[in-house]
Amino acid sequence: MPVLPGAEPYRHEGGEVGVLLCHGFTGSPQSMRPWAEYLAAHGLTVALPLLPGHGTRWQDLSVTGWQDWYAEVDRELHALRERCSQVFVFGLSMGGALALRLAARHGDAISGLVLVNPGNKVHGLAAHALPVARHFVPTIPGIASDIAKEGSVEIGYDRVPLHAAHSLRKFFRLVDGELPQVTQPLVVLHSPQDHVVPPADSARVLGRVSSTDVTEILLEQSYHVATLDHDADRIFEESLAFLDRLATDVGAGSNEGKATGG
Repeated sequence: MPVLPGAEPYRHEGGEVGVLLCHGFTGSPQSMRPWAEYLAAHGLTVALPLLPGHGTRWQDLSVTGWQDWYAEVDRELHALRERCSQVFVFGLSMGGALALRLAARHGDAISGLVLVNPGNKVHGLAAHALPVARHFVPTIPGIASDIAKEGSVEIGYDRVPLHAAHSLRKFFRLVDGELPQVTQPLVVLHSPQDHVVPPADSARVLGRVSSTDVTEILLEQSYHVATLDHDADRIFEESLAFLDRLATDVGAGSNEGKATGG
């Protein structure tokens, strides 16, 4: 299936500091493209992959699982590590959980994390019915475009395939068990008004990681897809400040390199 216009992956060859960005469940790189372009403009090497089953049609997502999504970001991390002296991982929603697992498994190979409304659990009574319900009910209404800013729209599916949601639930449980292995510097930005991932998920992450360099920032003006919302500029600026503090040569090559993507 062709990729939806605007949902293409994005890459930029910049300096020695690399950033891997991970998008959310049923979403696409479009939700993080402005962030990626902001980082690229400041000289970073950037990778924003399209996760398997995403960015086309929901039927494609229904035949994938967490192993596929995680394998994609793991490959991108290895590629960045070969190219860059330092690598950071940023994630939105499920992308936050992907970033946390990368951090738990790769340790010092990742210099820091920035998470926006990270997912930690599939909520609601329906979550407990997923193992059985997915065999009888193929989809439920979508979760895309939870954005307060008028006119801002996320490219995402209008249906959630329950086979994939069941896999997501298993993945969140796996990552929750690995959170104590996360030791890297961490910034968590989360929205008090989030209609997809409640603030309790960010609290759970903050309470279970072993990181000692931790910053929590509230995004008061935004809903779930805060990277496309009123607080987007703050997210971008806080993440760059984080990189400036921890990376050795942010900004090197800011007038060099080229971007690829749709």
